[in-house]
Amino acid sequence: MKMWKKYGIIACIAVVAMDIAAGILALKAEATQDQVKHLRLWMFECKDPSNQAYKLGLAAVVLLSLSHALANFIGGCSSCSMNSSSSFRSSAPSKQCSLACLVLTWVVLVVGLYLLISGIRSNNNSQTSCGFSHPHFLSIGAISCFVHAAFSVSYCLTSTIATHHSTPII
Repeated sequence: MKMWKKYGIIACIAVVAMDIAAGILALKAEATQDQVKHLRLWMFECKDPSNQAYKLGLAAVVLLSLSHALANFIGGCSSCSMNSSSSFRSSAPSKQCSLACLVLTWVVLVVGLYLLISGIRSNNNSQTSCGFSHPHFLSIGAISCFVHAAFSVSYCLTSTIATHHSTPII
């Protein structure tokens, strides 16, 4: 049991490190994207793609996905046995909190991936693209990476607590 606890802590630190690294890469991608030549007229914008911003943004997407997979692996499925709302209401508060954190990690993941992919999509082309100016998708995606780290740690901790409290002590 102590070995699992030790590896769980190391894996939890790895999840946080990957999420923070993904956020930093997304911020660097935003800064790199802002350095390319662009022309802005009211809401319309023409800009050259940045291959470096594309690579940094893609690395952020991969790290966010890997950290989410690791967090779900660590957390296990302590709340998977709840199959109705009545079993959810009657379950232990630690199990309810674990399920809430799990749902929030998935929501933040979907939002973060959407923002990051939207931010790097314009840098995928090899020619100048023109259209409506895109708000700072990459920097907002970076914030979602940091939020994902917080919810992932919360999920891992509450899931571990829920697992230990649901096991009968003999």
